[in-house]
Amino acid sequence: MNRRRFLAASGLIWLPLPAHAQQTLFAMRFSALKPGAELPPDYVAHAFSTKKRRTQYTLVEEEGRTALRARADASAAGIARRLYLDARAMPLLSWSWKVTRLLQKSDITKRAGDDYPARLYVTFDLDAGSLPLGARLDHTLARTLLSGDVPTAALCYVWDTRAPAGSIRPNAFTGRVRMVVVESGAARLGRWLAYERDVAADYRSAFGAEPPAVSGVAVSTDTDNTGETAETFYGDVAFRARRPA
Repeated sequence: MNRRRFLAASGLIWLPLPAHAQQTLFAMRFSALKPGAELPPDYVAHAFSTKKRRTQYTLVEEEGRTALRARADASAAGIARRLYLDARAMPLLSWSWKVTRLLQKSDITKRAGDDYPARLYVTFDLDAGSLPLGARLDHTLARTLLSGDVPTAALCYVWDTRAPAGSIRPNAFTGRVRMVVVESGAARLGRWLAYERDVAADYRSAFGAEPPAVSGVAVSTDTDNTGETAETFYGDVAFRARRPA
């Protein structure tokens, strides 16, 4: 079966390298949706455990745009979209979010503090069988602890309470997810902020290897470990190639 037929059969979205290098490929495009509408069927609600309270997600109008609003109350869940693209050909990831409050008990170093008002995951198409034994055991343990599907390799861009922006650290539950702190502290709460990251460069820094293909993205606001509340607004998520030199 060729790649396109495999992806179609698997429900994945194939995002080819555009002929024009500046073309933007949207992984999530909330701005094109209507406030109050249901999310498209390929925007899938995801939770690591069926026993936990779920964060609520709604499309709303926020400062003249449609955004995805997340409201968490001692809860956890995310909105994920599966896709497939070459991380080295289209490495530039852009997104925006608006965070209204910090989590006082959040702690990037501890499992009990593994909560964030805003997360953006990028998952990668890496076969678990290709990992060294120690990494495979780590991945298996994480799946057990979290009672659900854990990516074999992922970058997780977060707004943290204390860790300095620019930090890259292993997730408290698994080294197969690396936390990239893009915002820290309360100074810029309550405003829309836009970011751009080179996911290929971040993957090399986090894992010391060339990145495999991107397999999906997800946004998540979670407060299940700390028991706190949070409200966050998410804007569009997109990939593009580097500009020609």
